[in-house]
Amino acid sequence: MTMPATFTADLLAAAPRLQGLLDRFATCRVLVVGDLTLDEFLTGQVERISREAPVLILRHEFTRQIPGGGANAIYNLAKLGAQVIAVGLIGKDVQGEALREIFSSAGIDTQGLVVDASRPTVTKTRIVGHARQSVSQQMVRIDRKSDELVSLEMQLELAAVIRSQLGNVDAVVCSDYGEGVFTPPVIEAALGHDRTIVDAQKGLPRYQGATIFTPNLPEAENAVGYGLPDTPTVERASQELRDLTQAANMLITRGDEGMTLCDRTGQIHHIPAFNRTDVFDVTGAGDTVVAALTLALCLGATEWEAAVLGNLAASLVVRHFGTATTSVAEMKATLAGLCEEI
Repeated sequence: MTMPATFTADLLAAAPRLQGLLDRFATCRVLVVGDLTLDEFLTGQVERISREAPVLILRHEFTRQIPGGGANAIYNLAKLGAQVIAVGLIGKDVQGEALREIFSSAGIDTQGLVVDASRPTVTKTRIVGHARQSVSQQMVRIDRKSDELVSLEMQLELAAVIRSQLGNVDAVVCSDYGEGVFTPPVIEAALGHDRTIVDAQKGLPRYQGATIFTPNLPEAENAVGYGLPDTPTVERASQELRDLTQAANMLITRGDEGMTLCDRTGQIHHIPAFNRTDVFDVTGAGDTVVAALTLALCLGATEWEAAVLGNLAASLVVRHFGTATTSVAEMKATLAGLCEEI
């Protein structure tokens, strides 16, 4: 792996401290406000063409349910050992109960889940088929969700839940997937903590004064209104976005180009990608970045140290198909291996 000499020197010098931060991830307590989604995969084997219509008939084999959207951010934090409080909306349905059960099984505090009987739990159901001795392929996806504005009553209930926990947590994460949870009362409540991490697909200026934003390249382009084809324009955009949001820090994730951080002093840092070859699926990698970054910041890491650990975590989950998580043990081993390679 080829990385800039200045970065490798900094990484080697920081490695003992980074390992120490990883050792203390389990001491952190984080509240995550999110657009919660349940991802379902219904998998079966193709038997024949239906006589009723020109469609395939699948013999159902198994159904898999995993956290998606903001729920994936919550799950990533828990898998890194953090004590996590989940806040968000679920419907009065089996999908909502499935999410609650997934969280409870991972040791996640679910008291902040607010049930809204007027809307379904956001659910994305993928129908996956395969022939004998062949790879599985997604055939169609069915989405369940409501486009109606969340009622004022539910907005205020979510905000009240957030405020009641602000004094009990080391950080607040806003995982905004645009599904309606993040209304002005909810955002105002979340920004009441002095360490608020924002991962939003759009509408970044709504979160004025957050600690750090983590947009990916397309999200950053959308926010500034122009393309970011090279490093100089990314640097310019990171500074503009930091000014636009009045954020302390702006971290733009750039896929195989790594990350660009504009820190609270206005200094620009470039962090190269740790894994550019074994990349199978980037789905959910941003949630993994946020999880590791947040826990590092909770422990007093610099923004550069936190971004490096976020980058390290993402380099592991992109090796797997679909949303995935990593662990402290895996991160520690990978960091040690990187240093040995250098």
